[in-house]
Amino acid sequence: MDRFPNAANVDFHSPLDPSKAATAVLDDKGRVVGWGVSAQRLLGHSPEEALGRSTAPLLAPTSGRRLAALCKAHQPRSVVLDLRHRDGHTVRAAVTFSPLSHRDGAAAVVMTAAELDALRGWEAQLAMLQALATESAVGLTIFDTEMRVVWGNVSTDLELGGVAQYTGRSAADLFPEGEFISRHHPPDEEQVMQHVLTTGEPVVGMHYRGRAPADPVREHVWSCSYHRLLDARGEPLGLFEESLDITDRYRAQERLSLLVRAGKRVGASLDVRRTAAELADVAVPQLADEVLVDLPPAVIEGREPPTRSAPGHGLLRMHGRAPEEFRTSPVSYPPSSPQALSLATGRCIADTYPAEAPGEPWSTESRSSLFVPLLTREAVLGLATFRRTSNPDPFGPEEQALAVELTERAAVGIDNARQYTSQHAAALVLQRSLLPRHLPRQSAVDIAYRYLPADSRVGVGGDWFDVIPLSGARVGLTVGDVVGHGMHAAATMGRLRATVRTLALLDLDPAELLTRLDDLVAQESQPEGGDGLSGGAMVVTCLYAIYDPVSGRCVWSSAGHPPPIVADANGSVAMSALTPGPPLGLGVLPYENVELDLPDGSVLAFFTDGVVEDRGQDIDSGIDRLAEVLTWQRCPLEELCDRALSALPPGPQVDDATLLLVRTRRLDAERVADLELPSDPAMVAHARTLTESQLRAWGLSELSFTAELVVSELVTNGIRYSTGPVVLRLIRDRCLLCEVSDSAHTAPHLRRARRDDEGGRGLFLVAQMSQRWGTRYTSSGKTIWAELTIPKDLHRDQGQVTEAPLSAARGTVSGTGAR
Repeated sequence: MDRFPNAANVDFHSPLDPSKAATAVLDDKGRVVGWGVSAQRLLGHSPEEALGRSTAPLLAPTSGRRLAALCKAHQPRSVVLDLRHRDGHTVRAAVTFSPLSHRDGAAAVVMTAAELDALRGWEAQLAMLQALATESAVGLTIFDTEMRVVWGNVSTDLELGGVAQYTGRSAADLFPEGEFISRHHPPDEEQVMQHVLTTGEPVVGMHYRGRAPADPVREHVWSCSYHRLLDARGEPLGLFEESLDITDRYRAQERLSLLVRAGKRVGASLDVRRTAAELADVAVPQLADEVLVDLPPAVIEGREPPTRSAPGHGLLRMHGRAPEEFRTSPVSYPPSSPQALSLATGRCIADTYPAEAPGEPWSTESRSSLFVPLLTREAVLGLATFRRTSNPDPFGPEEQALAVELTERAAVGIDNARQYTSQHAAALVLQRSLLPRHLPRQSAVDIAYRYLPADSRVGVGGDWFDVIPLSGARVGLTVGDVVGHGMHAAATMGRLRATVRTLALLDLDPAELLTRLDDLVAQESQPEGGDGLSGGAMVVTCLYAIYDPVSGRCVWSSAGHPPPIVADANGSVAMSALTPGPPLGLGVLPYENVELDLPDGSVLAFFTDGVVEDRGQDIDSGIDRLAEVLTWQRCPLEELCDRALSALPPGPQVDDATLLLVRTRRLDAERVADLELPSDPAMVAHARTLTESQLRAWGLSELSFTAELVVSELVTNGIRYSTGPVVLRLIRDRCLLCEVSDSAHTAPHLRRARRDDEGGRGLFLVAQMSQRWGTRYTSSGKTIWAELTIPKDLHRDQGQVTEAPLSAARGTVSGTGAR
């Protein structure tokens, strides 16, 4: 299909051209002696009707009187006459009378006529062509078939500094360093021209960048189009180029696209270094060849920018267009430097061929620089420097305005990143302060753990874990997760961890503990003050377990949390049969306990979803990955922790990852003594005797008096206030544990006895003599217990240690969220 279907109708011949105009020949009497076909088309009279007749029927009345004079004129004359068509309407025409000489001396006149409107249109076309050649801002250049310059209009003449000196030279000589910047065409101009000359297909709207010979300093951009020229026979004559200088429009579009890109990219990372890199990446190479960002160390670290120091002192310069490529170096500027002036005044300052400043690695090729302060509403954060090395053009007003706007966006991003860094650091400090600072070393278990915070862009999470010493040498193990990130999640985690520890010390079984915790979370999620505003709806998961080293039994319950993975001493790995209950705060279903007898040396893995979840895989794959690590359960727990974290997918950690590994241990039978006593007051003396004998066997005779007194009081209480037998248990652990179990469900109360009271002093004596004491309830009654401190010298004899600090508990809290 023809690209220009009306091109055949374009005709630059004059309407009075003999090939087109209506032609007639008149004798000296005004009679028609010659009548052309074109005349018939114009006026409608056939030759038979016109020849030999007077011209009077052909003329309007107003034109008849002028005809006689025009026929006798000796010089060509052009006039406007009203002619009469055969159907009677008037045709206003431009008519030229040209006298002829005849051999017999008779006068004759050739009359050519055309409609006046057609003539006026042709004259307008001529005027347009004249204007294109002499006045148009569009450059027009004609090339021959060898692509040599033939002609150029006045615009081309101005760009070339005189087109005559380039006539006959090739197109490559006009702009030797120019290039096309359009994406879909070859960069060589001669290739484009040869394509148009060969195929006849025009190329329209290509962008060409170069320096005009008449203005070699400033770089220009033209929109160029190429068309083939054909002669009357359809043979190629050459081609012509039309070019329009669109430098200002092109740069405006570049500035607009630059701002659009900056809006999408600069300041989206909440990282100071990354924001500086984004500014450099957006501005290079369209605006500058290099962008440097100078910031005080306080801003990089997330603190408030200094206000009292002199402008330009104590800054850190960041080089590079990507955070991983960034290099930092200290830099300072003298007070008289343009950099210090820009920081002091808060204005951008352009400097051409800047002098080297102390401490600043100026490039020797730098031709011009622009210094723009990084401003917020409250302070000056730093300085951005835009440099040009290859482009000799100084920064113009529009480019300075663009640099200021880009820097303003970067300043907002850097300030947001600074505030986020500060808040994230505070939240991380809060979170770490709420995690266990000291883990007591237990005879029941060996412990190792890892805590890996989420990537800083995500924010700190609400993971927690704890190891809680319980009565009877048992240990409570808990891990939980507050869904979400930030200060609220960290604070909620701290409250819940403290609540779990408090409830655990009441010796509640796991299901009962989670039920009470569920009530608490539900209350905190209720609207406050009747205003419809929630105190913060929370989604919380928690797993709580109790391990008894005497029986080797572990009891656990879960509120929406993944159950632990268990690896026995033979390396067999299996998920717990525990079906998690609903997350805390819903209160829809009761929680259930699961009991499992664990062989000595079993390894339990408690974890949060950050350890097993990955965006590219389902959670089952992560659990299988962790289970595969536990097949190496004979390895030290520290090594297992490292293996588990090294198996995590590479890249930023999108959620906190908490892993608590526990290797169980059973207490030797020699360290536990049990005695069932009938409900007879006489059995109190027997209990004291057994206690004294057992302590002597354990080498703890120094504790005999205290232990016998405590046992006497506890057994007496059990016999007096319960029915059925009582059970006395002594455990040699970190301390000496004395327990008396009976069938009563009533709790003893400590009270201060009066002088005349005969009883009521037993529990008071127990409280004074023991390190701590308490009561726990069982399905068959209750157990009153007391712990007696073992002197350190006796500990050394038995090779026991009471407590180890956090670093000695074989755990690690990592400070980064990336691996």
